[in-house]
Amino acid sequence: MSQVTKRALEASLKHLLLQKPLNKITINDIAEDCGINRMTFYYHFKDIYDLVEWCCEEDASRALAGKKTYEAWQQGLLQIFEAVQDNKPFILNVYRSVSREQVENYLYRITYDLLEGVVEEQAQGMSVRQEDKAFIATLYKYMFVGLMLDWIKSDMKGDPALIVERLEQVIHGSVSAALGRLRTDKPLLSNPTE
Repeated sequence: MSQVTKRALEASLKHLLLQKPLNKITINDIAEDCGINRMTFYYHFKDIYDLVEWCCEEDASRALAGKKTYEAWQQGLLQIFEAVQDNKPFILNVYRSVSREQVENYLYRITYDLLEGVVEEQAQGMSVRQEDKAFIATLYKYMFVGLMLDWIKSDMKGDPALIVERLEQVIHGSVSAALGRLRTDKPLLSNPTE
């Protein structure tokens, strides 16, 4: 029953965001639209921003299910774009409101989660320090999220599939190349000038 109520609160918030900005929506508005009382809202969330964060995390987990591999990262990233696009009124409203940082943090979290799986998969059979793998995932996270934030700022103009395709063309093979340069078990060269 708890998930059903949370989903109903999510639907009410997204419905209300079609009518007014986030900073004008109250818990009473959400409760009334959802047909519950305020205390039921507080049973599930501490405030509206907690609900926003939950909505973002739920959308992300649905978008990334099974897409955290090297072969599927493009599909995972495209699905993040599509999840953002499917929730355009919600994302733009939240992004333009006082919780812009919340959207950015959400994108950083889900993108890092995607990339961490890709880096771990590509590092199989190599000895690479955990902090180096985390650094690679973080570097790509900023690149991916930067592209997505620019796309959001432009009112989501541009085809996400083309953005992901161009990105893949630019960075193809670069994760494994970076891991190869950072591995601690590098084969010794017979001639140091090679």
